[in-house]
Amino acid sequence: MRNEKLLRGGRVKKLLSDFFELVMFKHSVFSLPFIFIAMLVASLHESGSGWFGWRLLLLASLAAVTARNFAMGVNRLLDRDIDILNPRTNRRPSVDGRISQNQIIAFILINACGFVLTAYYINALAFKLSFPILAILGAYTHFKRFSVLAHVILGLSLGLAPIAGVVAISGEITLWSLYLAIGVMFWVAGFDLLYSLQDMAFDKAHNLYSIPAKYGIKKTIWIARFFHLLTLFFWALFVNSSELGIWAKLAVIFSAAMLSYEHYIVAKDFTKIDKAFFVVNGYLGFVFLALVVIEVSN
Repeated sequence: MRNEKLLRGGRVKKLLSDFFELVMFKHSVFSLPFIFIAMLVASLHESGSGWFGWRLLLLASLAAVTARNFAMGVNRLLDRDIDILNPRTNRRPSVDGRISQNQIIAFILINACGFVLTAYYINALAFKLSFPILAILGAYTHFKRFSVLAHVILGLSLGLAPIAGVVAISGEITLWSLYLAIGVMFWVAGFDLLYSLQDMAFDKAHNLYSIPAKYGIKKTIWIARFFHLLTLFFWALFVNSSELGIWAKLAVIFSAAMLSYEHYIVAKDFTKIDKAFFVVNGYLGFVFLALVVIEVSN
């Protein structure tokens, strides 16, 4: 009996591990900081304090996780025919047999329901927006099959994070949150362009639409640089429009330095794309958040 329980527990643990790998949970570091940045600033404007309470912290975190799980589940389900052909992705749990198609579908439905239910408990506007948000999150996978705008759609998906954050606190969408969201959109689209350089040859061979496949390495790098210049421009507008001070301005300056370093890494050595993608961008979001926390605490 004890051995059966241990065996069953081992299977559950293995399945959970496979699902964590499926959704690449560590990538949550890209959107989570900007949800909380928007919530901190909105709370400061609403009540004079950056702290918005444990209830909203829990609900916002749950909404972020379920939304991202839904998006990644849809992506992995619909991309199985592509992923199985790509040497970089053919060991994903969705294509190597560790997780079945029915399990992925169940995972998608559970997280979609979880996101909508969480939004309902946040406020009325969050609930109304939960349905179009899910539609946008599910759209990214389709775009790569017919449009090079797939990179921008991915950016838009993560750019919804600060919009969701301000809606959770204020029940409305403010101008400064739009600036922050547009900055996030171009930030994500820019580093996704660099990351997509790894699949340029594969995308060409399989008629997939990506900017690297259509325009080549040099033009892709310049487009990514332009996107990241737009990122800094809109984040500067965010700081100005939200009437934040020196610490928030330092966050934009730090972001400029990190993005410059990211482009330096990629231009110097394409084998360091993973370092640029995960390490640099991961630090950027959390340092930005930390500096905003200091700002709203003063």
